[in-house]
Amino acid sequence: MNFSPALLLAQAATAAAPAAADPAAAQQAPGWASFVPLVAIMAAFYFLLIRPQMKARKEQDKLVNALKSGDDIVTTSGILGTVTNVKDKTVTVRIAEGVKIEILKSAVTSVAKPTVESAPGKTL
Repeated sequence: MNFSPALLLAQAATAAAPAAADPAAAQQAPGWASFVPLVAIMAAFYFLLIRPQMKARKEQDKLVNALKSGDDIVTTSGILGTVTNVKDKTVTVRIAEGVKIEILKSAVTSVAKPTVESAPGKTL
């Protein structure tokens, strides 16, 4: 048997001809079915990336807006200190006796829980 490209093309054309002549024989998916994977990917991106990031941003904004004098904080660079003054975009932080620095509010990552020793007016 001789296998030539022309023979293979002829066989493919004759096999496809009946399917093209009878539209009921060739079943096609509905047009909206091609958008289902795209919608699924967009939903996955929203729930895995966008929504958690928005939630973390909202918590960070709430933390920054609640800063007040006397709060013990940790900055993004790892500096520990106590807030002494709060301004619109910055806070003044005492990091040692006689040493104060001014940092952006956005650099504050967390407010440390006050310990019993550092709580004013409390004794053991």
